[in-house]
Amino acid sequence: MPRIAILVPGKIHERVLSALGDRFDLVAVESEETLKLDAETASRVRGAAVSGAFPGKWMDQLTKLEVIASFGVGYDAVDVKHAAEKGIIVTNTPDVLNDEVADTAVGLLLNTIRELPRAENWLREGHWKPGAAYPLSRFSLKGRHVGLYGLGRIGQEIAKRLEPFKVKISYHTRNRNPDIAYDYHPTLKGLAEAVDTLIAIVPKTPHTHKTIDAEILSALGAGGVLINIGRGWTVDEAALVSALKSGALGAAGLDVFYDEPVVPAELLSMPNVVLLPHVASASIPTRNAMAALVADNLIEWFEKGAALTPVPETPSKR
Repeated sequence: MPRIAILVPGKIHERVLSALGDRFDLVAVESEETLKLDAETASRVRGAAVSGAFPGKWMDQLTKLEVIASFGVGYDAVDVKHAAEKGIIVTNTPDVLNDEVADTAVGLLLNTIRELPRAENWLREGHWKPGAAYPLSRFSLKGRHVGLYGLGRIGQEIAKRLEPFKVKISYHTRNRNPDIAYDYHPTLKGLAEAVDTLIAIVPKTPHTHKTIDAEILSALGAGGVLINIGRGWTVDEAALVSALKSGALGAAGLDVFYDEPVVPAELLSMPNVVLLPHVASASIPTRNAMAALVADNLIEWFEKGAALTPVPETPSKR
């Protein structure tokens, strides 16, 4: 009996391939507008493992497709609506990266407020000499009021890590979480007006597009700090550059950008910005765990008929 065919468009973590190779027939193709598959091969594909985009057009090519296992907690690049319409399940990799991303968020916050990367570069450049000291950092974490824009799994982990720093914590989501004791603000503007530090950890959806705009940045104020560890889609980068240049906003720490890997040149030259190349979950242990979950979702689906971590928009069982 022929083995089930699993499509692998483009590159994916090598551990996904090694975990699936013994059980399935892996069909590797280039990630192009139209999949270059002959009709016979396309008709055999029942699953897919993907790191990145999976458009509806591909789903239409794969008439027997049952499940798409996406590498990452965010799955905005997968046409989930089209998948749901066709009865195709989509899975992602939540939880296994929560701690790593939350740790990075706190590290990015500290680096931004205390200018630690800049201070290290100052030392490496040979400026630390008798009688010379790095300038005092403008800001301190002490006494800050941190607002979390998004309080899902990762947002809650960030909040737990911030509690020992003795900062006040508030949050904004579309709906109040009755199990959370932090102050809730029903609007993002209300949150920005109340806090001096904003950490964005929301997914890429039509509702989050450029929601952090000039008005929100102005509300944070001249001593305000923005940390974005979610999606670059959320921030109006032109407004951010303007606010940082004018002093309307004090500083920013960014791990994500609107048009990655393109980073606005003006941000690169600013001393009050810390920039990371989208590395929040980028450790070997965490990426290995994500790869294992991608493979396990496919294995569980075809062996037991139920995926481990289906996204809410698509069915979870046969």
